[in-house]
Amino acid sequence: MKRILRTILFATIAGPSAFAQTASDADSTADAGTFTISGYIDSYYLTTFNQPRSGNLIGIGQSDGSLKVGRAFDRLANQFALGLVQTKFAYTNAKSDLVIDLTFGPNAELGNFGNTRGSVVFDSTGTAIGSSTAGSPNLYYPANNYVNQLYGTAAAIKQAYFTYRATPKLSFTVGQFGTHIGYEVIDAPVNYHYSLSNLFNNGPFYHIGLKAAYAFGDNAALMVGVVNNWDNLTDDNKQKSVIAQLFFKPVDGWNVYVNYIGGYSDDTYLTTLANGSNPALTDYTRSLFDLTTSYQITDRFLLGINAAYGRYNFLVDESASQNSIRNTYSTLQPAWGGVAFYGNFAVSDAFGIGARFEHFNDKHYVRYLGAINNSLTLTTPITLAAGKLLVKPELRIDTSQGFYEDADGNPTDSQSTLGVAFIYKY
Repeated sequence: MKRILRTILFATIAGPSAFAQTASDADSTADAGTFTISGYIDSYYLTTFNQPRSGNLIGIGQSDGSLKVGRAFDRLANQFALGLVQTKFAYTNAKSDLVIDLTFGPNAELGNFGNTRGSVVFDSTGTAIGSSTAGSPNLYYPANNYVNQLYGTAAAIKQAYFTYRATPKLSFTVGQFGTHIGYEVIDAPVNYHYSLSNLFNNGPFYHIGLKAAYAFGDNAALMVGVVNNWDNLTDDNKQKSVIAQLFFKPVDGWNVYVNYIGGYSDDTYLTTLANGSNPALTDYTRSLFDLTTSYQITDRFLLGINAAYGRYNFLVDESASQNSIRNTYSTLQPAWGGVAFYGNFAVSDAFGIGARFEHFNDKHYVRYLGAINNSLTLTTPITLAAGKLLVKPELRIDTSQGFYEDADGNPTDSQSTLGVAFIYKY
């Protein structure tokens, strides 16, 4: 009897505490969060009508040995090619998100081209130590002089970041994340067209840093942040870039993004090229303004626009007017930019047709194109296997004076490709 009474007394005393613990466990379970795994694999086959002798679809080689880049990822012709394999881990709860986005394959390395071990070292002739290319590198972009590339585990990380929501409207993100610049993204299932625009190819791919976002409501938000330059795993020159994005929705179905990235002497490659001997190459500001907007006119018809303008402004010391490099830069103040128009129509849930026309100007070779290029892309995506399999037949026509290569290895003004991409997502 005493044992029974003790049990009843203990239960009476401990009951409220036991109930409180159970409620806490329930709250903890409710906020345990959700873990998901997703990803995709993409491959393609295409042929080109100009049949370049080198087999290179990105542009003809230059006399100084450099190679201008007119195609972001799909660079191989007359063969089946693997693009990218993605595995994305995501965890989210009421206050936070975690994303680990891993990619493998040729496009993973191309998408992380800025991952270098450290500064490039030049000899007295302007040639990079460890480079087989002779002669001086390009003043704006030392395309020939990549040494010690980190094409190892670093190339597998497309994104790795976490977000903390301080309030329902204010959040902070830290880590490596995809760029906010542009209409298109690296992920093939997200883009309507398989081949990527020159605006995408010549803009940043990713950033490493800190950003804060504030939602004013459902129709407006602002993001600002500080990152390690553009496409940089490490910041060799210790200068940071500022990023910003203003989002607003004038009416339902119309989304507008005004984007910015820029800073003072924030081009690691240009600073490395200066090597302490060309002050003009370390005394400048760099800015890129980008507008991305889309309007869902009907349930089946969408229009989109992407426009961008970037510029270097070199700050010239008048007392050093005899310096020819300073004079060149102060006169040129090199810029690049372009505009792309998109139109997509869903014929049915399984079939659509879309077009992209783009004009891009990088005649000063500030970025990677080094030319003025016009392109027209036509794509007819087919959706199969309950939306998991995407088949994208595509015709692309590019025109640029003397930029492309013919079957004899000579410059030609156009390049047309016809191909199909196969994308499976989960």
